Amino acid sequence: MKYFGDWMFVVIGTGAGGALIARELAKNGVSVTILEKGPYINSKDAFDYYDKYSNDIDLLTATCIGGATIVSMSNMVRALDSELHEYGIDLTDEYKYVEDLIDVHQLDDSHIGRGTQAFLDAGREMGLETLKMPKSIREDECIQCGKCALGCPVDAKWSGKDFIDEAVDAGARLICDAEVIEIINENNQVCGVKYIKDANEEIIEADKVVLSAGAISSTLILRNSGIKDAGREIFFDPFVSVGGHIKDINFNSEVQMAGFVIGRNFVLSPHFSSFIRGNIDDDSVTDRDILSIMVKTSDECKGYVDDAGDVVKINTINDIRYLAEGVATAGFILQKAGVDPKTIGSTVYRGAHPGGTAKIGKIVDGNLETKISNLFVCDASVLPISPGKPPILTILALSKRLADHII
Repeated sequence: MKYFGDWMFVVIGTGAGGALIARELAKNGVSVTILEKGPYINSKDAFDYYDKYSNDIDLLTATCIGGATIVSMSNMVRALDSELHEYGIDLTDEYKYVEDLIDVHQLDDSHIGRGTQAFLDAGREMGLETLKMPKSIREDECIQCGKCALGCPVDAKWSGKDFIDEAVDAGARLICDAEVIEIINENNQVCGVKYIKDANEEIIEADKVVLSAGAISSTLILRNSGIKDAGREIFFDPFVSVGGHIKDINFNSEVQMAGFVIGRNFVLSPHFSSFIRGNIDDDSVTDRDILSIMVKTSDECKGYVDDAGDVVKINTINDIRYLAEGVATAGFILQKAGVDPKTIGSTVYRGAHPGGTAKIGKIVDGNLETKISNLFVCDASVLPISPGKPPILTILALSKRLADHII
């Protein structure tokens, strides 16, 4: 084991990137302090900690222990392999390590409900590339309530909270409700972190800092720390949900996003949206009568984070075209699955996975280090382009790679 002596490590954020590196450092005997802007909560309460953005942009992020992972569907797909190779990053070994660590697998058929099976069957009949979604869910604990995105009521899915608990058990110090303002540096070398807790300004000494506060918060912290170019670009994986009526399908109580279709410019996955019912002019229709599909695309990195932390997004012609292609395909799948075509409608446009605000090759190097020595970034900020797929597994793999680099 490498000897770190009195070196002080600070990890900012407890989502996918921060949680894994905190775990790895602590389990290797490193003195590490974890700063989390939000509170330590029970997973079942996570819905109350979704972030609010401007009226123009709706992003699915959360501020609490575990960050966005606690309200995710625990989807674990490999993304951006070839794109990262261009920066000298090969995550083959890291993917294997993480997949074994959190038991990534396709769900057993006992946890594939009627709505999901109808989606899978329809996609295959249409000749589309249709697969079960790899997930990190413990079937023996999962009660199939359909509430993954609200925070699992029985802690049956992996989230960053799991790794933070392991890190604390291994000796890490966790400080919640601590809003980081700035990384302090002298002569371009990290020396501390300034944060606010209980309305008081605090400073903690640090020799190395890993910033994993999410694409938007990390942007603001980097700017306050002297890296002014952070957040001048952003992607956010735009999505809509398309759905309609099938009597008593009970899809709303299934494990969500348990399958997916891979298109050339989009990904489709069965995902319940209560907003679909509002499009149907029939008061007898309830949530249990809705089958819906999430349509997700990779968007061009056009837009920015303003100094207040709001996202300004510019939709390109390609962004709009790819989403339209996905919506049309989802409509065909729904009809094939038995949805009444007269009831099919869609939700408003939203964003799921903001990133690209501190890109590899621009703000950080291949080891995720900024121009400030010993200041690293490890979250969706560093992804060079929009993955168009759930990025959690890729962020976890990058975090493992960074942990090995540091340790």
